[in-house]
Amino acid sequence: MEKKRTVAFHTLGCKLNFSETSTLSRLLESEGFEKRDFDDQADVYVINTCSVTDNADKECRQLVRRIQRKTPESFVVITGCYAQLKPSEIASIPGVDLVLGAAEKFNIARHIGELAKGDAARICSCDIEEVSGFNASFSQNDRTRTFLKVQDGCDYNCSFCTIPMARGKSRSDNVANVVGHAEKLAADGVKEIVLTGVNLGDFGKGPDGENKYEETFFDLVKALDQVPGIERYRISSIEPNLLTNEIIEYVANSDKFMPHFHIPLQSGSNEILKLMRRRYKRELYAERVALIKTLMPHCAIGVDVIVGFPGETDQQFTETFDFLHSLDVSYLHVFTYSERDNTKALEIKPVVPVSVRNERNKTLRNLSYMKMQYFTNQFTGQTRKVLFEAFEKNGMMEGYTDNYIRISTPYRKEWANEVVNWEL
Repeated sequence: MEKKRTVAFHTLGCKLNFSETSTLSRLLESEGFEKRDFDDQADVYVINTCSVTDNADKECRQLVRRIQRKTPESFVVITGCYAQLKPSEIASIPGVDLVLGAAEKFNIARHIGELAKGDAARICSCDIEEVSGFNASFSQNDRTRTFLKVQDGCDYNCSFCTIPMARGKSRSDNVANVVGHAEKLAADGVKEIVLTGVNLGDFGKGPDGENKYEETFFDLVKALDQVPGIERYRISSIEPNLLTNEIIEYVANSDKFMPHFHIPLQSGSNEILKLMRRRYKRELYAERVALIKTLMPHCAIGVDVIVGFPGETDQQFTETFDFLHSLDVSYLHVFTYSERDNTKALEIKPVVPVSVRNERNKTLRNLSYMKMQYFTNQFTGQTRKVLFEAFEKNGMMEGYTDNYIRISTPYRKEWANEVVNWEL
């Protein structure tokens, strides 16, 4: 009997990448490949890359070197945002056999079948303007929670961001298809779905980027709320200008949509927001947070913020710190600004020294820690519903309350993939 070919995956970056890696894995498994852990020996290694931070190049090279040392005869395939942005650069890394851009990553099985070791690295890519299709994806690491991709690409042109260049125009699935995926996941025993996309609130544009569906993200939320079997939904991240009052009010009255929002802010200074080309002011952000907390005082709110953006003065950083300190938010995801090729931010002066950027990052991470402690302590003595994951590590299991407080407890098999009443 012919020996099965083996494949291993490594994902860098966001939840969207994780959902796509999981789908690529299922595609190759359906073609007869056997999945292995990335640290194991495999015939093919696939690295799904990110472009948001400046570590993409470094991490990618390190991973390829590791594979080269371990199994020099294996094929190395690079895909993801970094592969779309800099295919030639990646192809020049010793040991890389195949680079797949945004339009070709879901044709991975065919491209791997055409590889021969010793040939020059192949680049299968196209201009991002030509990328128009939508490929639904979802992760299934265990049955408890899945990340379901419902939207891709972005029509916004924030001055610091390469994602529109890496993923193309905003486009999405339609409501009927997403509901179908949710029903299938429910039948597979999934209890929680996290809705993911590049610009989730822009849902409704067809594969060609046109508004032909005449559907909105709010329509999707209402339809998913009716799917039997799924007990929980989370909205992974949504722009403040696209998070409408009707969405907030609906979530507040839904049993299935969790009291948890993640809303990018990026800066608490209106001057910096303008330089970033963001589509809102801090006043709108404060209004959204206030409405959420009025309707759902127990709701968790996560915030993305960038420190050290070009031109950010000490005073403007203090403005951001004070604004975040005043907001009733639960935790921060703090990003240190890093220069990205072909972005407008490169033209903005003066450049903030890296040491100052790092110091500001540390300051906001400390604030985030205090925010999370304060938020968690409010619920001491309360009973909240926790969905425990099936994964066991060192005799422990983890789960999240409805409002995103992480719980760790000794492993109990009967709690795996179950919603448990938990006293905090």
